[in-house]
Formats: sequence, C-alpha cells, structure tokens
Amino acid sequence: MSDLHHLSGYRLMWIFVMFDLPVGTKPQARAATRFREFLLDEGFEMSQFSVYARFCSGKESFDSHLGRIERNLPEKGDVHILTFTDRQYENIVRFSSQRRQRVRKNPDQLAMF
Repeated sequence: MSDLHHLSGYRLMWIFVMFDLPVGTKPQARAATRFREFLLDEGFEMSQFSVYARFCSGKESFDSHLGRIERNLPEKGDVHILTFTDRQYENIVRFSSQRRQRVRKNPDQLAMF
C-alpha cells in the first residue's frame, strides 16, 4: 500500500465525543469535570461545551482512544462517540455569531506520518 493511500482523507479520521452529564451534586460536578479534563489530556479540543473533537490516523488509533474513553466514563450520564473521515469533516458547515466559519484543517503534525 502506498504512503499516499495510507494518508488518504478517507482513512484519516475525526473523533467527536458528545456528552450530557449530570452536575446537580458536587460529586456529579467533579465527575463531569474529571471527564472533560481527561478528554483534554487525551488531545481532544472543545468544539462546544459538551462536544470534544480529536484527529486520529485511522481505525486502529480510534480503537485505542475508544478503549481509553470507555475506561474513564463517568458512572452517570450519556456519552455519544462519532467518527468522521477527514473528507467528511471538510463538509461540516459551521456558524459563529451568525457568520459562516471555515472548518479547521487537520493538525500539521500528523501530516508527517
């Protein structure tokens, strides 16, 4: 398999973690904060308050991240995980304060692999 195919926009992926966690008690709020901090430590960036995104190099990398997320899930609440190919991510339409925004490109450091 050529290096170009290996780095294809159909192989490169984005992981989106979306969650709705209870924060009505101090222990619940601490658990939600721990989960958000875990995602940041794992290289995710906050896209919206309860939506975090991360670029990864393919299915194997996604599976590894998924396992770590599963091991760090809070006891209560809902967590949804979506994956998009890099090509699909390019088609996201984003607005901020009623203005259309460009979708962020993938991180330069992964282009070296």
